[in-house]
Amino acid sequence: MKPYKNKINRIRSFALGLIFFGFIIMYGAIFFKDNGILVTIFVTLGLLSILASTAVYGWIGLLSTKAVPVVCPNCGKHTKVLGRVDMCMYCKEPLTLDPNLEGQEFDEALNKKR
Repeated sequence: MKPYKNKINRIRSFALGLIFFGFIIMYGAIFFKDNGILVTIFVTLGLLSILASTAVYGWIGLLSTKAVPVVCPNCGKHTKVLGRVDMCMYCKEPLTLDPNLEGQEFDEALNKKR
């Protein structure tokens, strides 16, 4: 099972991946420089990927302003908790603001409403 990461950092990593994917697609147009239609398609797809990344960055920025800032009890650094359970951005300590979940084993499924 892959290690769990902080939700905000995970979404930011996805947006960064969209940017790199867009650039790779645009560079792929170099191989088809003789065919103008394919070049236009590749550049348009790359541009759409970068625009999607911009939208994701804007969305996570809005979510980040709504996240609750807390001090991690393990490392003492300020981090943000998004949802019922989350991880510290720095030391991967499980954090929760719900007193009913204190002491329970960390599980991402605890964020889903039952």
